[in-house]
Amino acid sequence: MTAPRRAAVLGSPIAHSLSPVLHRTAYAELGLADWSYDRFDVDETALPEFLANLGPDWAGLSLTMPLKRAVIPLLDEISETAASVEAVNTVVFTRDGRRAGDNTDIPGMVAALRERGIEEVDSAAILGAGATASSALAALARICTGEVVVYVRSDARAAEMRQWGERLDIEVRTEDWADAAEALHRPLVIATTPAGATDALSGTVPERPATLFDVLYDPWPTELAARWSAYGGAVVSGLDLLVHQAVLQVEQMTGRTPAPLDAMRKAGEHALAAR
Repeated sequence: MTAPRRAAVLGSPIAHSLSPVLHRTAYAELGLADWSYDRFDVDETALPEFLANLGPDWAGLSLTMPLKRAVIPLLDEISETAASVEAVNTVVFTRDGRRAGDNTDIPGMVAALRERGIEEVDSAAILGAGATASSALAALARICTGEVVVYVRSDARAAEMRQWGERLDIEVRTEDWADAAEALHRPLVIATTPAGATDALSGTVPERPATLFDVLYDPWPTELAARWSAYGGAVVSGLDLLVHQAVLQVEQMTGRTPAPLDAMRKAGEHALAAR
């Protein structure tokens, strides 16, 4: 019998996180009966003490807002992927006691798109310029051969996104949010905005839309995603992203591959339907 191992998701607020459902499903499918996965409401102030009090039975942590940047100074090392966007959503505790940080959102986005047959695009658009937008830009740096147009609400956000473009070595042009309907004609549109922010755009979906990646999953579908689907366009959801990034977390924390993608997705869908 192996020693019990623990993992959890941290953030604030955290009550509605689907991560416990996804990770526990993976453990069950992988036969890891002695593994547990919990959720803890932890903010930036409480994070250092929380980490300091973890014992040797801890395998890893999933991090959500507002901890993805706050955790970096508390780690021994971070991956190039995490460093590229200054955001860590995964911490693995190594056998020699080190805290290693990674970002599975970026490869998770790429994997979710690849699952729908999107391997490469010649241009793309991003709606919004918050924390998720930088991860979206990093994902596009891997699959987009041309420019990315980012639609923003402020000059400050526009400047930030152009700086991210330079850092990630991808061509970025910024446009005002008032012109966001133009984004919908691109071969790939990634919506990174909060619930309701893109509702007004649903009436401007073109007759033959290409691919929409909407990072929201609750409530789902968004008005934009529903109209996009009705017009025959391909839609990748926030649940697709959540599951793919969780698959990578499970594999890193447990050392077992492949993680059960289909079972984790079905568990997530069931949990959302029950809400």
